[in-house]
Amino acid sequence: MAAPEERDLTQEQTEKLLQFQDLTGIESMDQCRHTLEQHNWNIEAAVQDRLNEQEGVPSVFNPPPSRPLQVNTADHRIYSYVVSRPQPRGLLGWGYYLIMLPFRFTYYTILDIFRFALRFIRPDPRSRVTDPVGDIVSFMHSFEEKYGRAHPVFYQGTYSQALNDAKRELRFLLVYLHGDDHQDSDEFCRNTLCAPEVISLINSRMLFWACSTNKPEGYRVSQALRENTYPFLAMIMLKDRRMTVVGRLEGLIQPDDLINQLTFIMDANQTYLVSERLEREERNQTQVLRQQQDEAYLASLRADQEKERKKREERERTRRKEEEVKQQKLAEERRRRNLQEEKERKLECLPPEPSPDDPESVKIIFKLPNDSRVERRFHFSQSLTVIHDFLFSLKESPEKFQIEANFPRRVLPCVPSEEWPNPPTLQEAGLSHTEVLFVQDLTDE
Repeated sequence: MAAPEERDLTQEQTEKLLQFQDLTGIESMDQCRHTLEQHNWNIEAAVQDRLNEQEGVPSVFNPPPSRPLQVNTADHRIYSYVVSRPQPRGLLGWGYYLIMLPFRFTYYTILDIFRFALRFIRPDPRSRVTDPVGDIVSFMHSFEEKYGRAHPVFYQGTYSQALNDAKRELRFLLVYLHGDDHQDSDEFCRNTLCAPEVISLINSRMLFWACSTNKPEGYRVSQALRENTYPFLAMIMLKDRRMTVVGRLEGLIQPDDLINQLTFIMDANQTYLVSERLEREERNQTQVLRQQQDEAYLASLRADQEKERKKREERERTRRKEEEVKQQKLAEERRRRNLQEEKERKLECLPPEPSPDDPESVKIIFKLPNDSRVERRFHFSQSLTVIHDFLFSLKESPEKFQIEANFPRRVLPCVPSEEWPNPPTLQEAGLSHTEVLFVQDLTDE
C-alpha cells in the first residue's frame, strides 16, 4: 500500500516516513507524510507534536479553536511539575526586586527585539542540524569540563535513536534540555543532576538523553517538546504502542524532590510497560509457534514434493522404458520387413536355373547352419554374387553369412570387397560340375 505514496520520495525520506508511522501508530501513509512535510521532515519534532496532540496540547500547525479545548475523560493528561522561583522576602528583598524590575524588563525586552530582528538578517544556525551526534558529544565534554565526570550516563546518540532504543528495550527515557543562559542551569547541574542518589536512580531505571538548546540537535528537540523554562526534564515511554511524554519537570528542582517526582511518574506508568512486555512475549511466543508450524509445514511439503518427484521420475523411467521397448519392436519389425522385401527382390532378380543337361551348368549343394540342405544349378559364367543372392533369398538362411568351399578350404568372395571389387565367376573360382558348399552364419559377429 505504501509503494505508490512513496514513489517520489528519497530513500532517507522513505525511511523517516516508515519510522514515523511505527512510532505514532498512524495507519494512513498520506497523513504521516503530510505531518512530516509540515515539520520539514524533522521526525523528532513531528513525533513530539503528534504526541502532544494526543495529550490535548494543540499542534503548532493547528491553532486552538475559540471555544475551550475538549479533552476525552478516558485519556490521561500529561503529568506536569513546575518549580517556581521563590518570591522576595522582607522589605530589603522586595526593595531590591522592585529596583531591578525595570532594568530586567528593559534588558529582556531589548534582547528579544534584537533576536527577533536578527532572524530576518541571518537565519538561526541552530535550525540546521548537520551533525546531531557531534552535538551530543560536544555537550557531554563541556558538561564534564564544567561539572565533573560524576553524572548520569549520557545516551551517546541522537534523540531519534534514544526513542527507538527506549521503545525496543521497554525502558523510560529521561530527556534533559540544558539552557546555557538560564540562571538556574548551573545550580541544577551541580547540585541536583550530579547528586549521587539521582545518578543511581537514573542509571538503574532509565535511559538518559541530554543536550544543550544552543546546539542544533538540542534546539530541534526543544522545538518538539516546547519547554516553558529551565531546567527542563521530560519522561518519555512506550504507552499504548506509542512513544508518549508522561511527565514534564520544569524549574530548579532539588535532588530529593526530583527523585520523588521521577519515582512517582515511573510507578504511575509502570503498568503500561508491564502490559507491553506481556504483549511482546505473547507476540513472540505466537511468532515462534507460527514459525515452528511454518517449518513443520515446509518440511512436510518438502517431503511430499520429494515423494511426488520420485513418483514422477519412476513414471518417467517406466514411460521411457516402455517407449524404448516399443521403438525396439518397431525397429525390429521394420528390419524384418525390409529384410523380407530385400529377399523377395533378390529372388526376383535371380537368373533362371540351368537345365541338368546344360554342360556349362554347376550343381551345388548348400549345407545351411540349421543342418538343412538346399540344391540348385548355376551357370559357370555367372558371378559368385548370384550364389550369395540365392542363399540370401531363402527363408532359412541367416541375415549375414559367408560361403566356404571344402577342397581346398577357402571362403568364396561372393560380395564385393577391397580385394575383390568384382566377385569372380563360378569358373574363375575353380568350382567343378558338382560342389558342396557350406554356409557359415555371421549374424552375431
